[in-house]
Amino acid sequence: MPQLPLETESTLTERFQTTVPSIVRKALHLGKRDKIKFTVQADGNVTLSRAEQSETDPALDAFLSFLGHDIQNHPERIQPLSASMKDSAASLITDVEIDLDAPLSEDDE
Repeated sequence: MPQLPLETESTLTERFQTTVPSIVRKALHLGKRDKIKFTVQADGNVTLSRAEQSETDPALDAFLSFLGHDIQNHPERIQPLSASMKDSAASLITDVEIDLDAPLSEDDE
């Protein structure tokens, strides 16, 4: 581990993106897809730290809870997915390619 404290710089691109310098990645044990947390202090200083990994998604948890209660209270509403519904859902994602490593477009920022 590098000797602390340390200072380093990184440059913002025209799209306000930057690269976390390798010395910082090593000090925080960051890997690809890890999240980082920025904390802005009252004096204007900003700290960067490794974000704690959250295993839960509040929106998804609420939806799954709602769904579970509905299934429990109304099991008669459960129906198998018809072949036409399956084909319709499959057609929505045909030829859709996602590159999770691609930079964000201007519309996504």
